[in-house]
Amino acid sequence: MKNRFIALLVLIIAFSAPLMAVGNGPIGIITAMSNELSLLLENADIEETKTIGGVDYNIGTLEGQDVVLVKAGVGKILAAAGAATLINEFDVSSIIFTGIAGGVGDETEVMDIVVSTDLAVHDYGDINNDGFAWEAVHGSDENGRIPADPELTALAFDSAVSVVGADSAFKGTIATGDQFVASESYVKVLQDRFNALACEMEGAAVGLVAYTYGVPFVVIRCMSDKADGLAHGTYANFGDTAADNSARIVMNMLGNM
Repeated sequence: MKNRFIALLVLIIAFSAPLMAVGNGPIGIITAMSNELSLLLENADIEETKTIGGVDYNIGTLEGQDVVLVKAGVGKILAAAGAATLINEFDVSSIIFTGIAGGVGDETEVMDIVVSTDLAVHDYGDINNDGFAWEAVHGSDENGRIPADPELTALAFDSAVSVVGADSAFKGTIATGDQFVASESYVKVLQDRFNALACEMEGAAVGLVAYTYGVPFVVIRCMSDKADGLAHGTYANFGDTAADNSARIVMNMLGNM
């Protein structure tokens, strides 16, 4: 009887331990570029920096929350690697992606904020003799979308309203692909196919990794340009300011958790 009890206890611990371990760590905050992370690092109390795969993971506190801050790099591959590392090495309880993006929605202007309700990978699909045919990325939902956590989305949106005002805060679909979009015709594609409000190069990759692992996530983007023919020039003029605005929303969000 005693042996049966011990065996049952071992099974309970074995099945329960992973569940108890997941989501007990700090909040992971990830960016693609240095200017998107700089304001957060300036305001954080960093206790330790670990370098994994050539990437620095900064461990400390920010606005009263335990955090790991990381600049993962540009593009879906590096972003996914950063998200997986945050989950597997630091057991993060949630992931916030912060940074800049191109405005896709007709209603969004430069310096507006878009908070993700969901994301889509816009460059995943099939190329044949007729051109490119979009397909839903593996691991997404039946509509090819990667849903962000509703509670984090609501908290991020409220913080965006507090920082930039209700007229400059939006929530909706963000489209991700490994291209800097500077094309009015492709903006129309993103509008028609995904009803997207913004486009960028990392969010859906981070979201898909988090979604697969069951880790809550949200993507916060400040529009540095309109993803049109003037995008490169507009980005050069507004990129740093837009990056700081997005970071301020993250700090407001952390302070309200």
